[in-house]
Amino acid sequence: MQCPFCGTTLPANAQACTNCDWTLEATKPAEPKASDAMAILLSIIPGLGHIYKGHRVMGALILLLITPTAIAFAILAAIASAGWGILMLIPYWGAVMLHVWAIDDRVTQKPDEGEQY
Repeated sequence: MQCPFCGTTLPANAQACTNCDWTLEATKPAEPKASDAMAILLSIIPGLGHIYKGHRVMGALILLLITPTAIAFAILAAIASAGWGILMLIPYWGAVMLHVWAIDDRVTQKPDEGEQY
């Protein structure tokens, strides 16, 4: 591993540079988790936000099973109610976005190898 400040060769798990004042703690990201805003934006297609936050099984179930079922019921309700039943999808969509915002992340931070971007 190379020091990102001065380029000195360091051991693989170095916590600080012996040549300058670089420390590993100072270069850690402020938020080592998935972004809630990005997860909500991905939930425009229900299930993708869950997959982004690390809930792959839940996201796949929402994407492949629950959403098509909700769309089918909304179409059935729309036929029975002169089109107003399709509005059932709006609360469903909002609930999926709220859920993806509220759940904990399962995304883990990868070990820092000293790269700076």
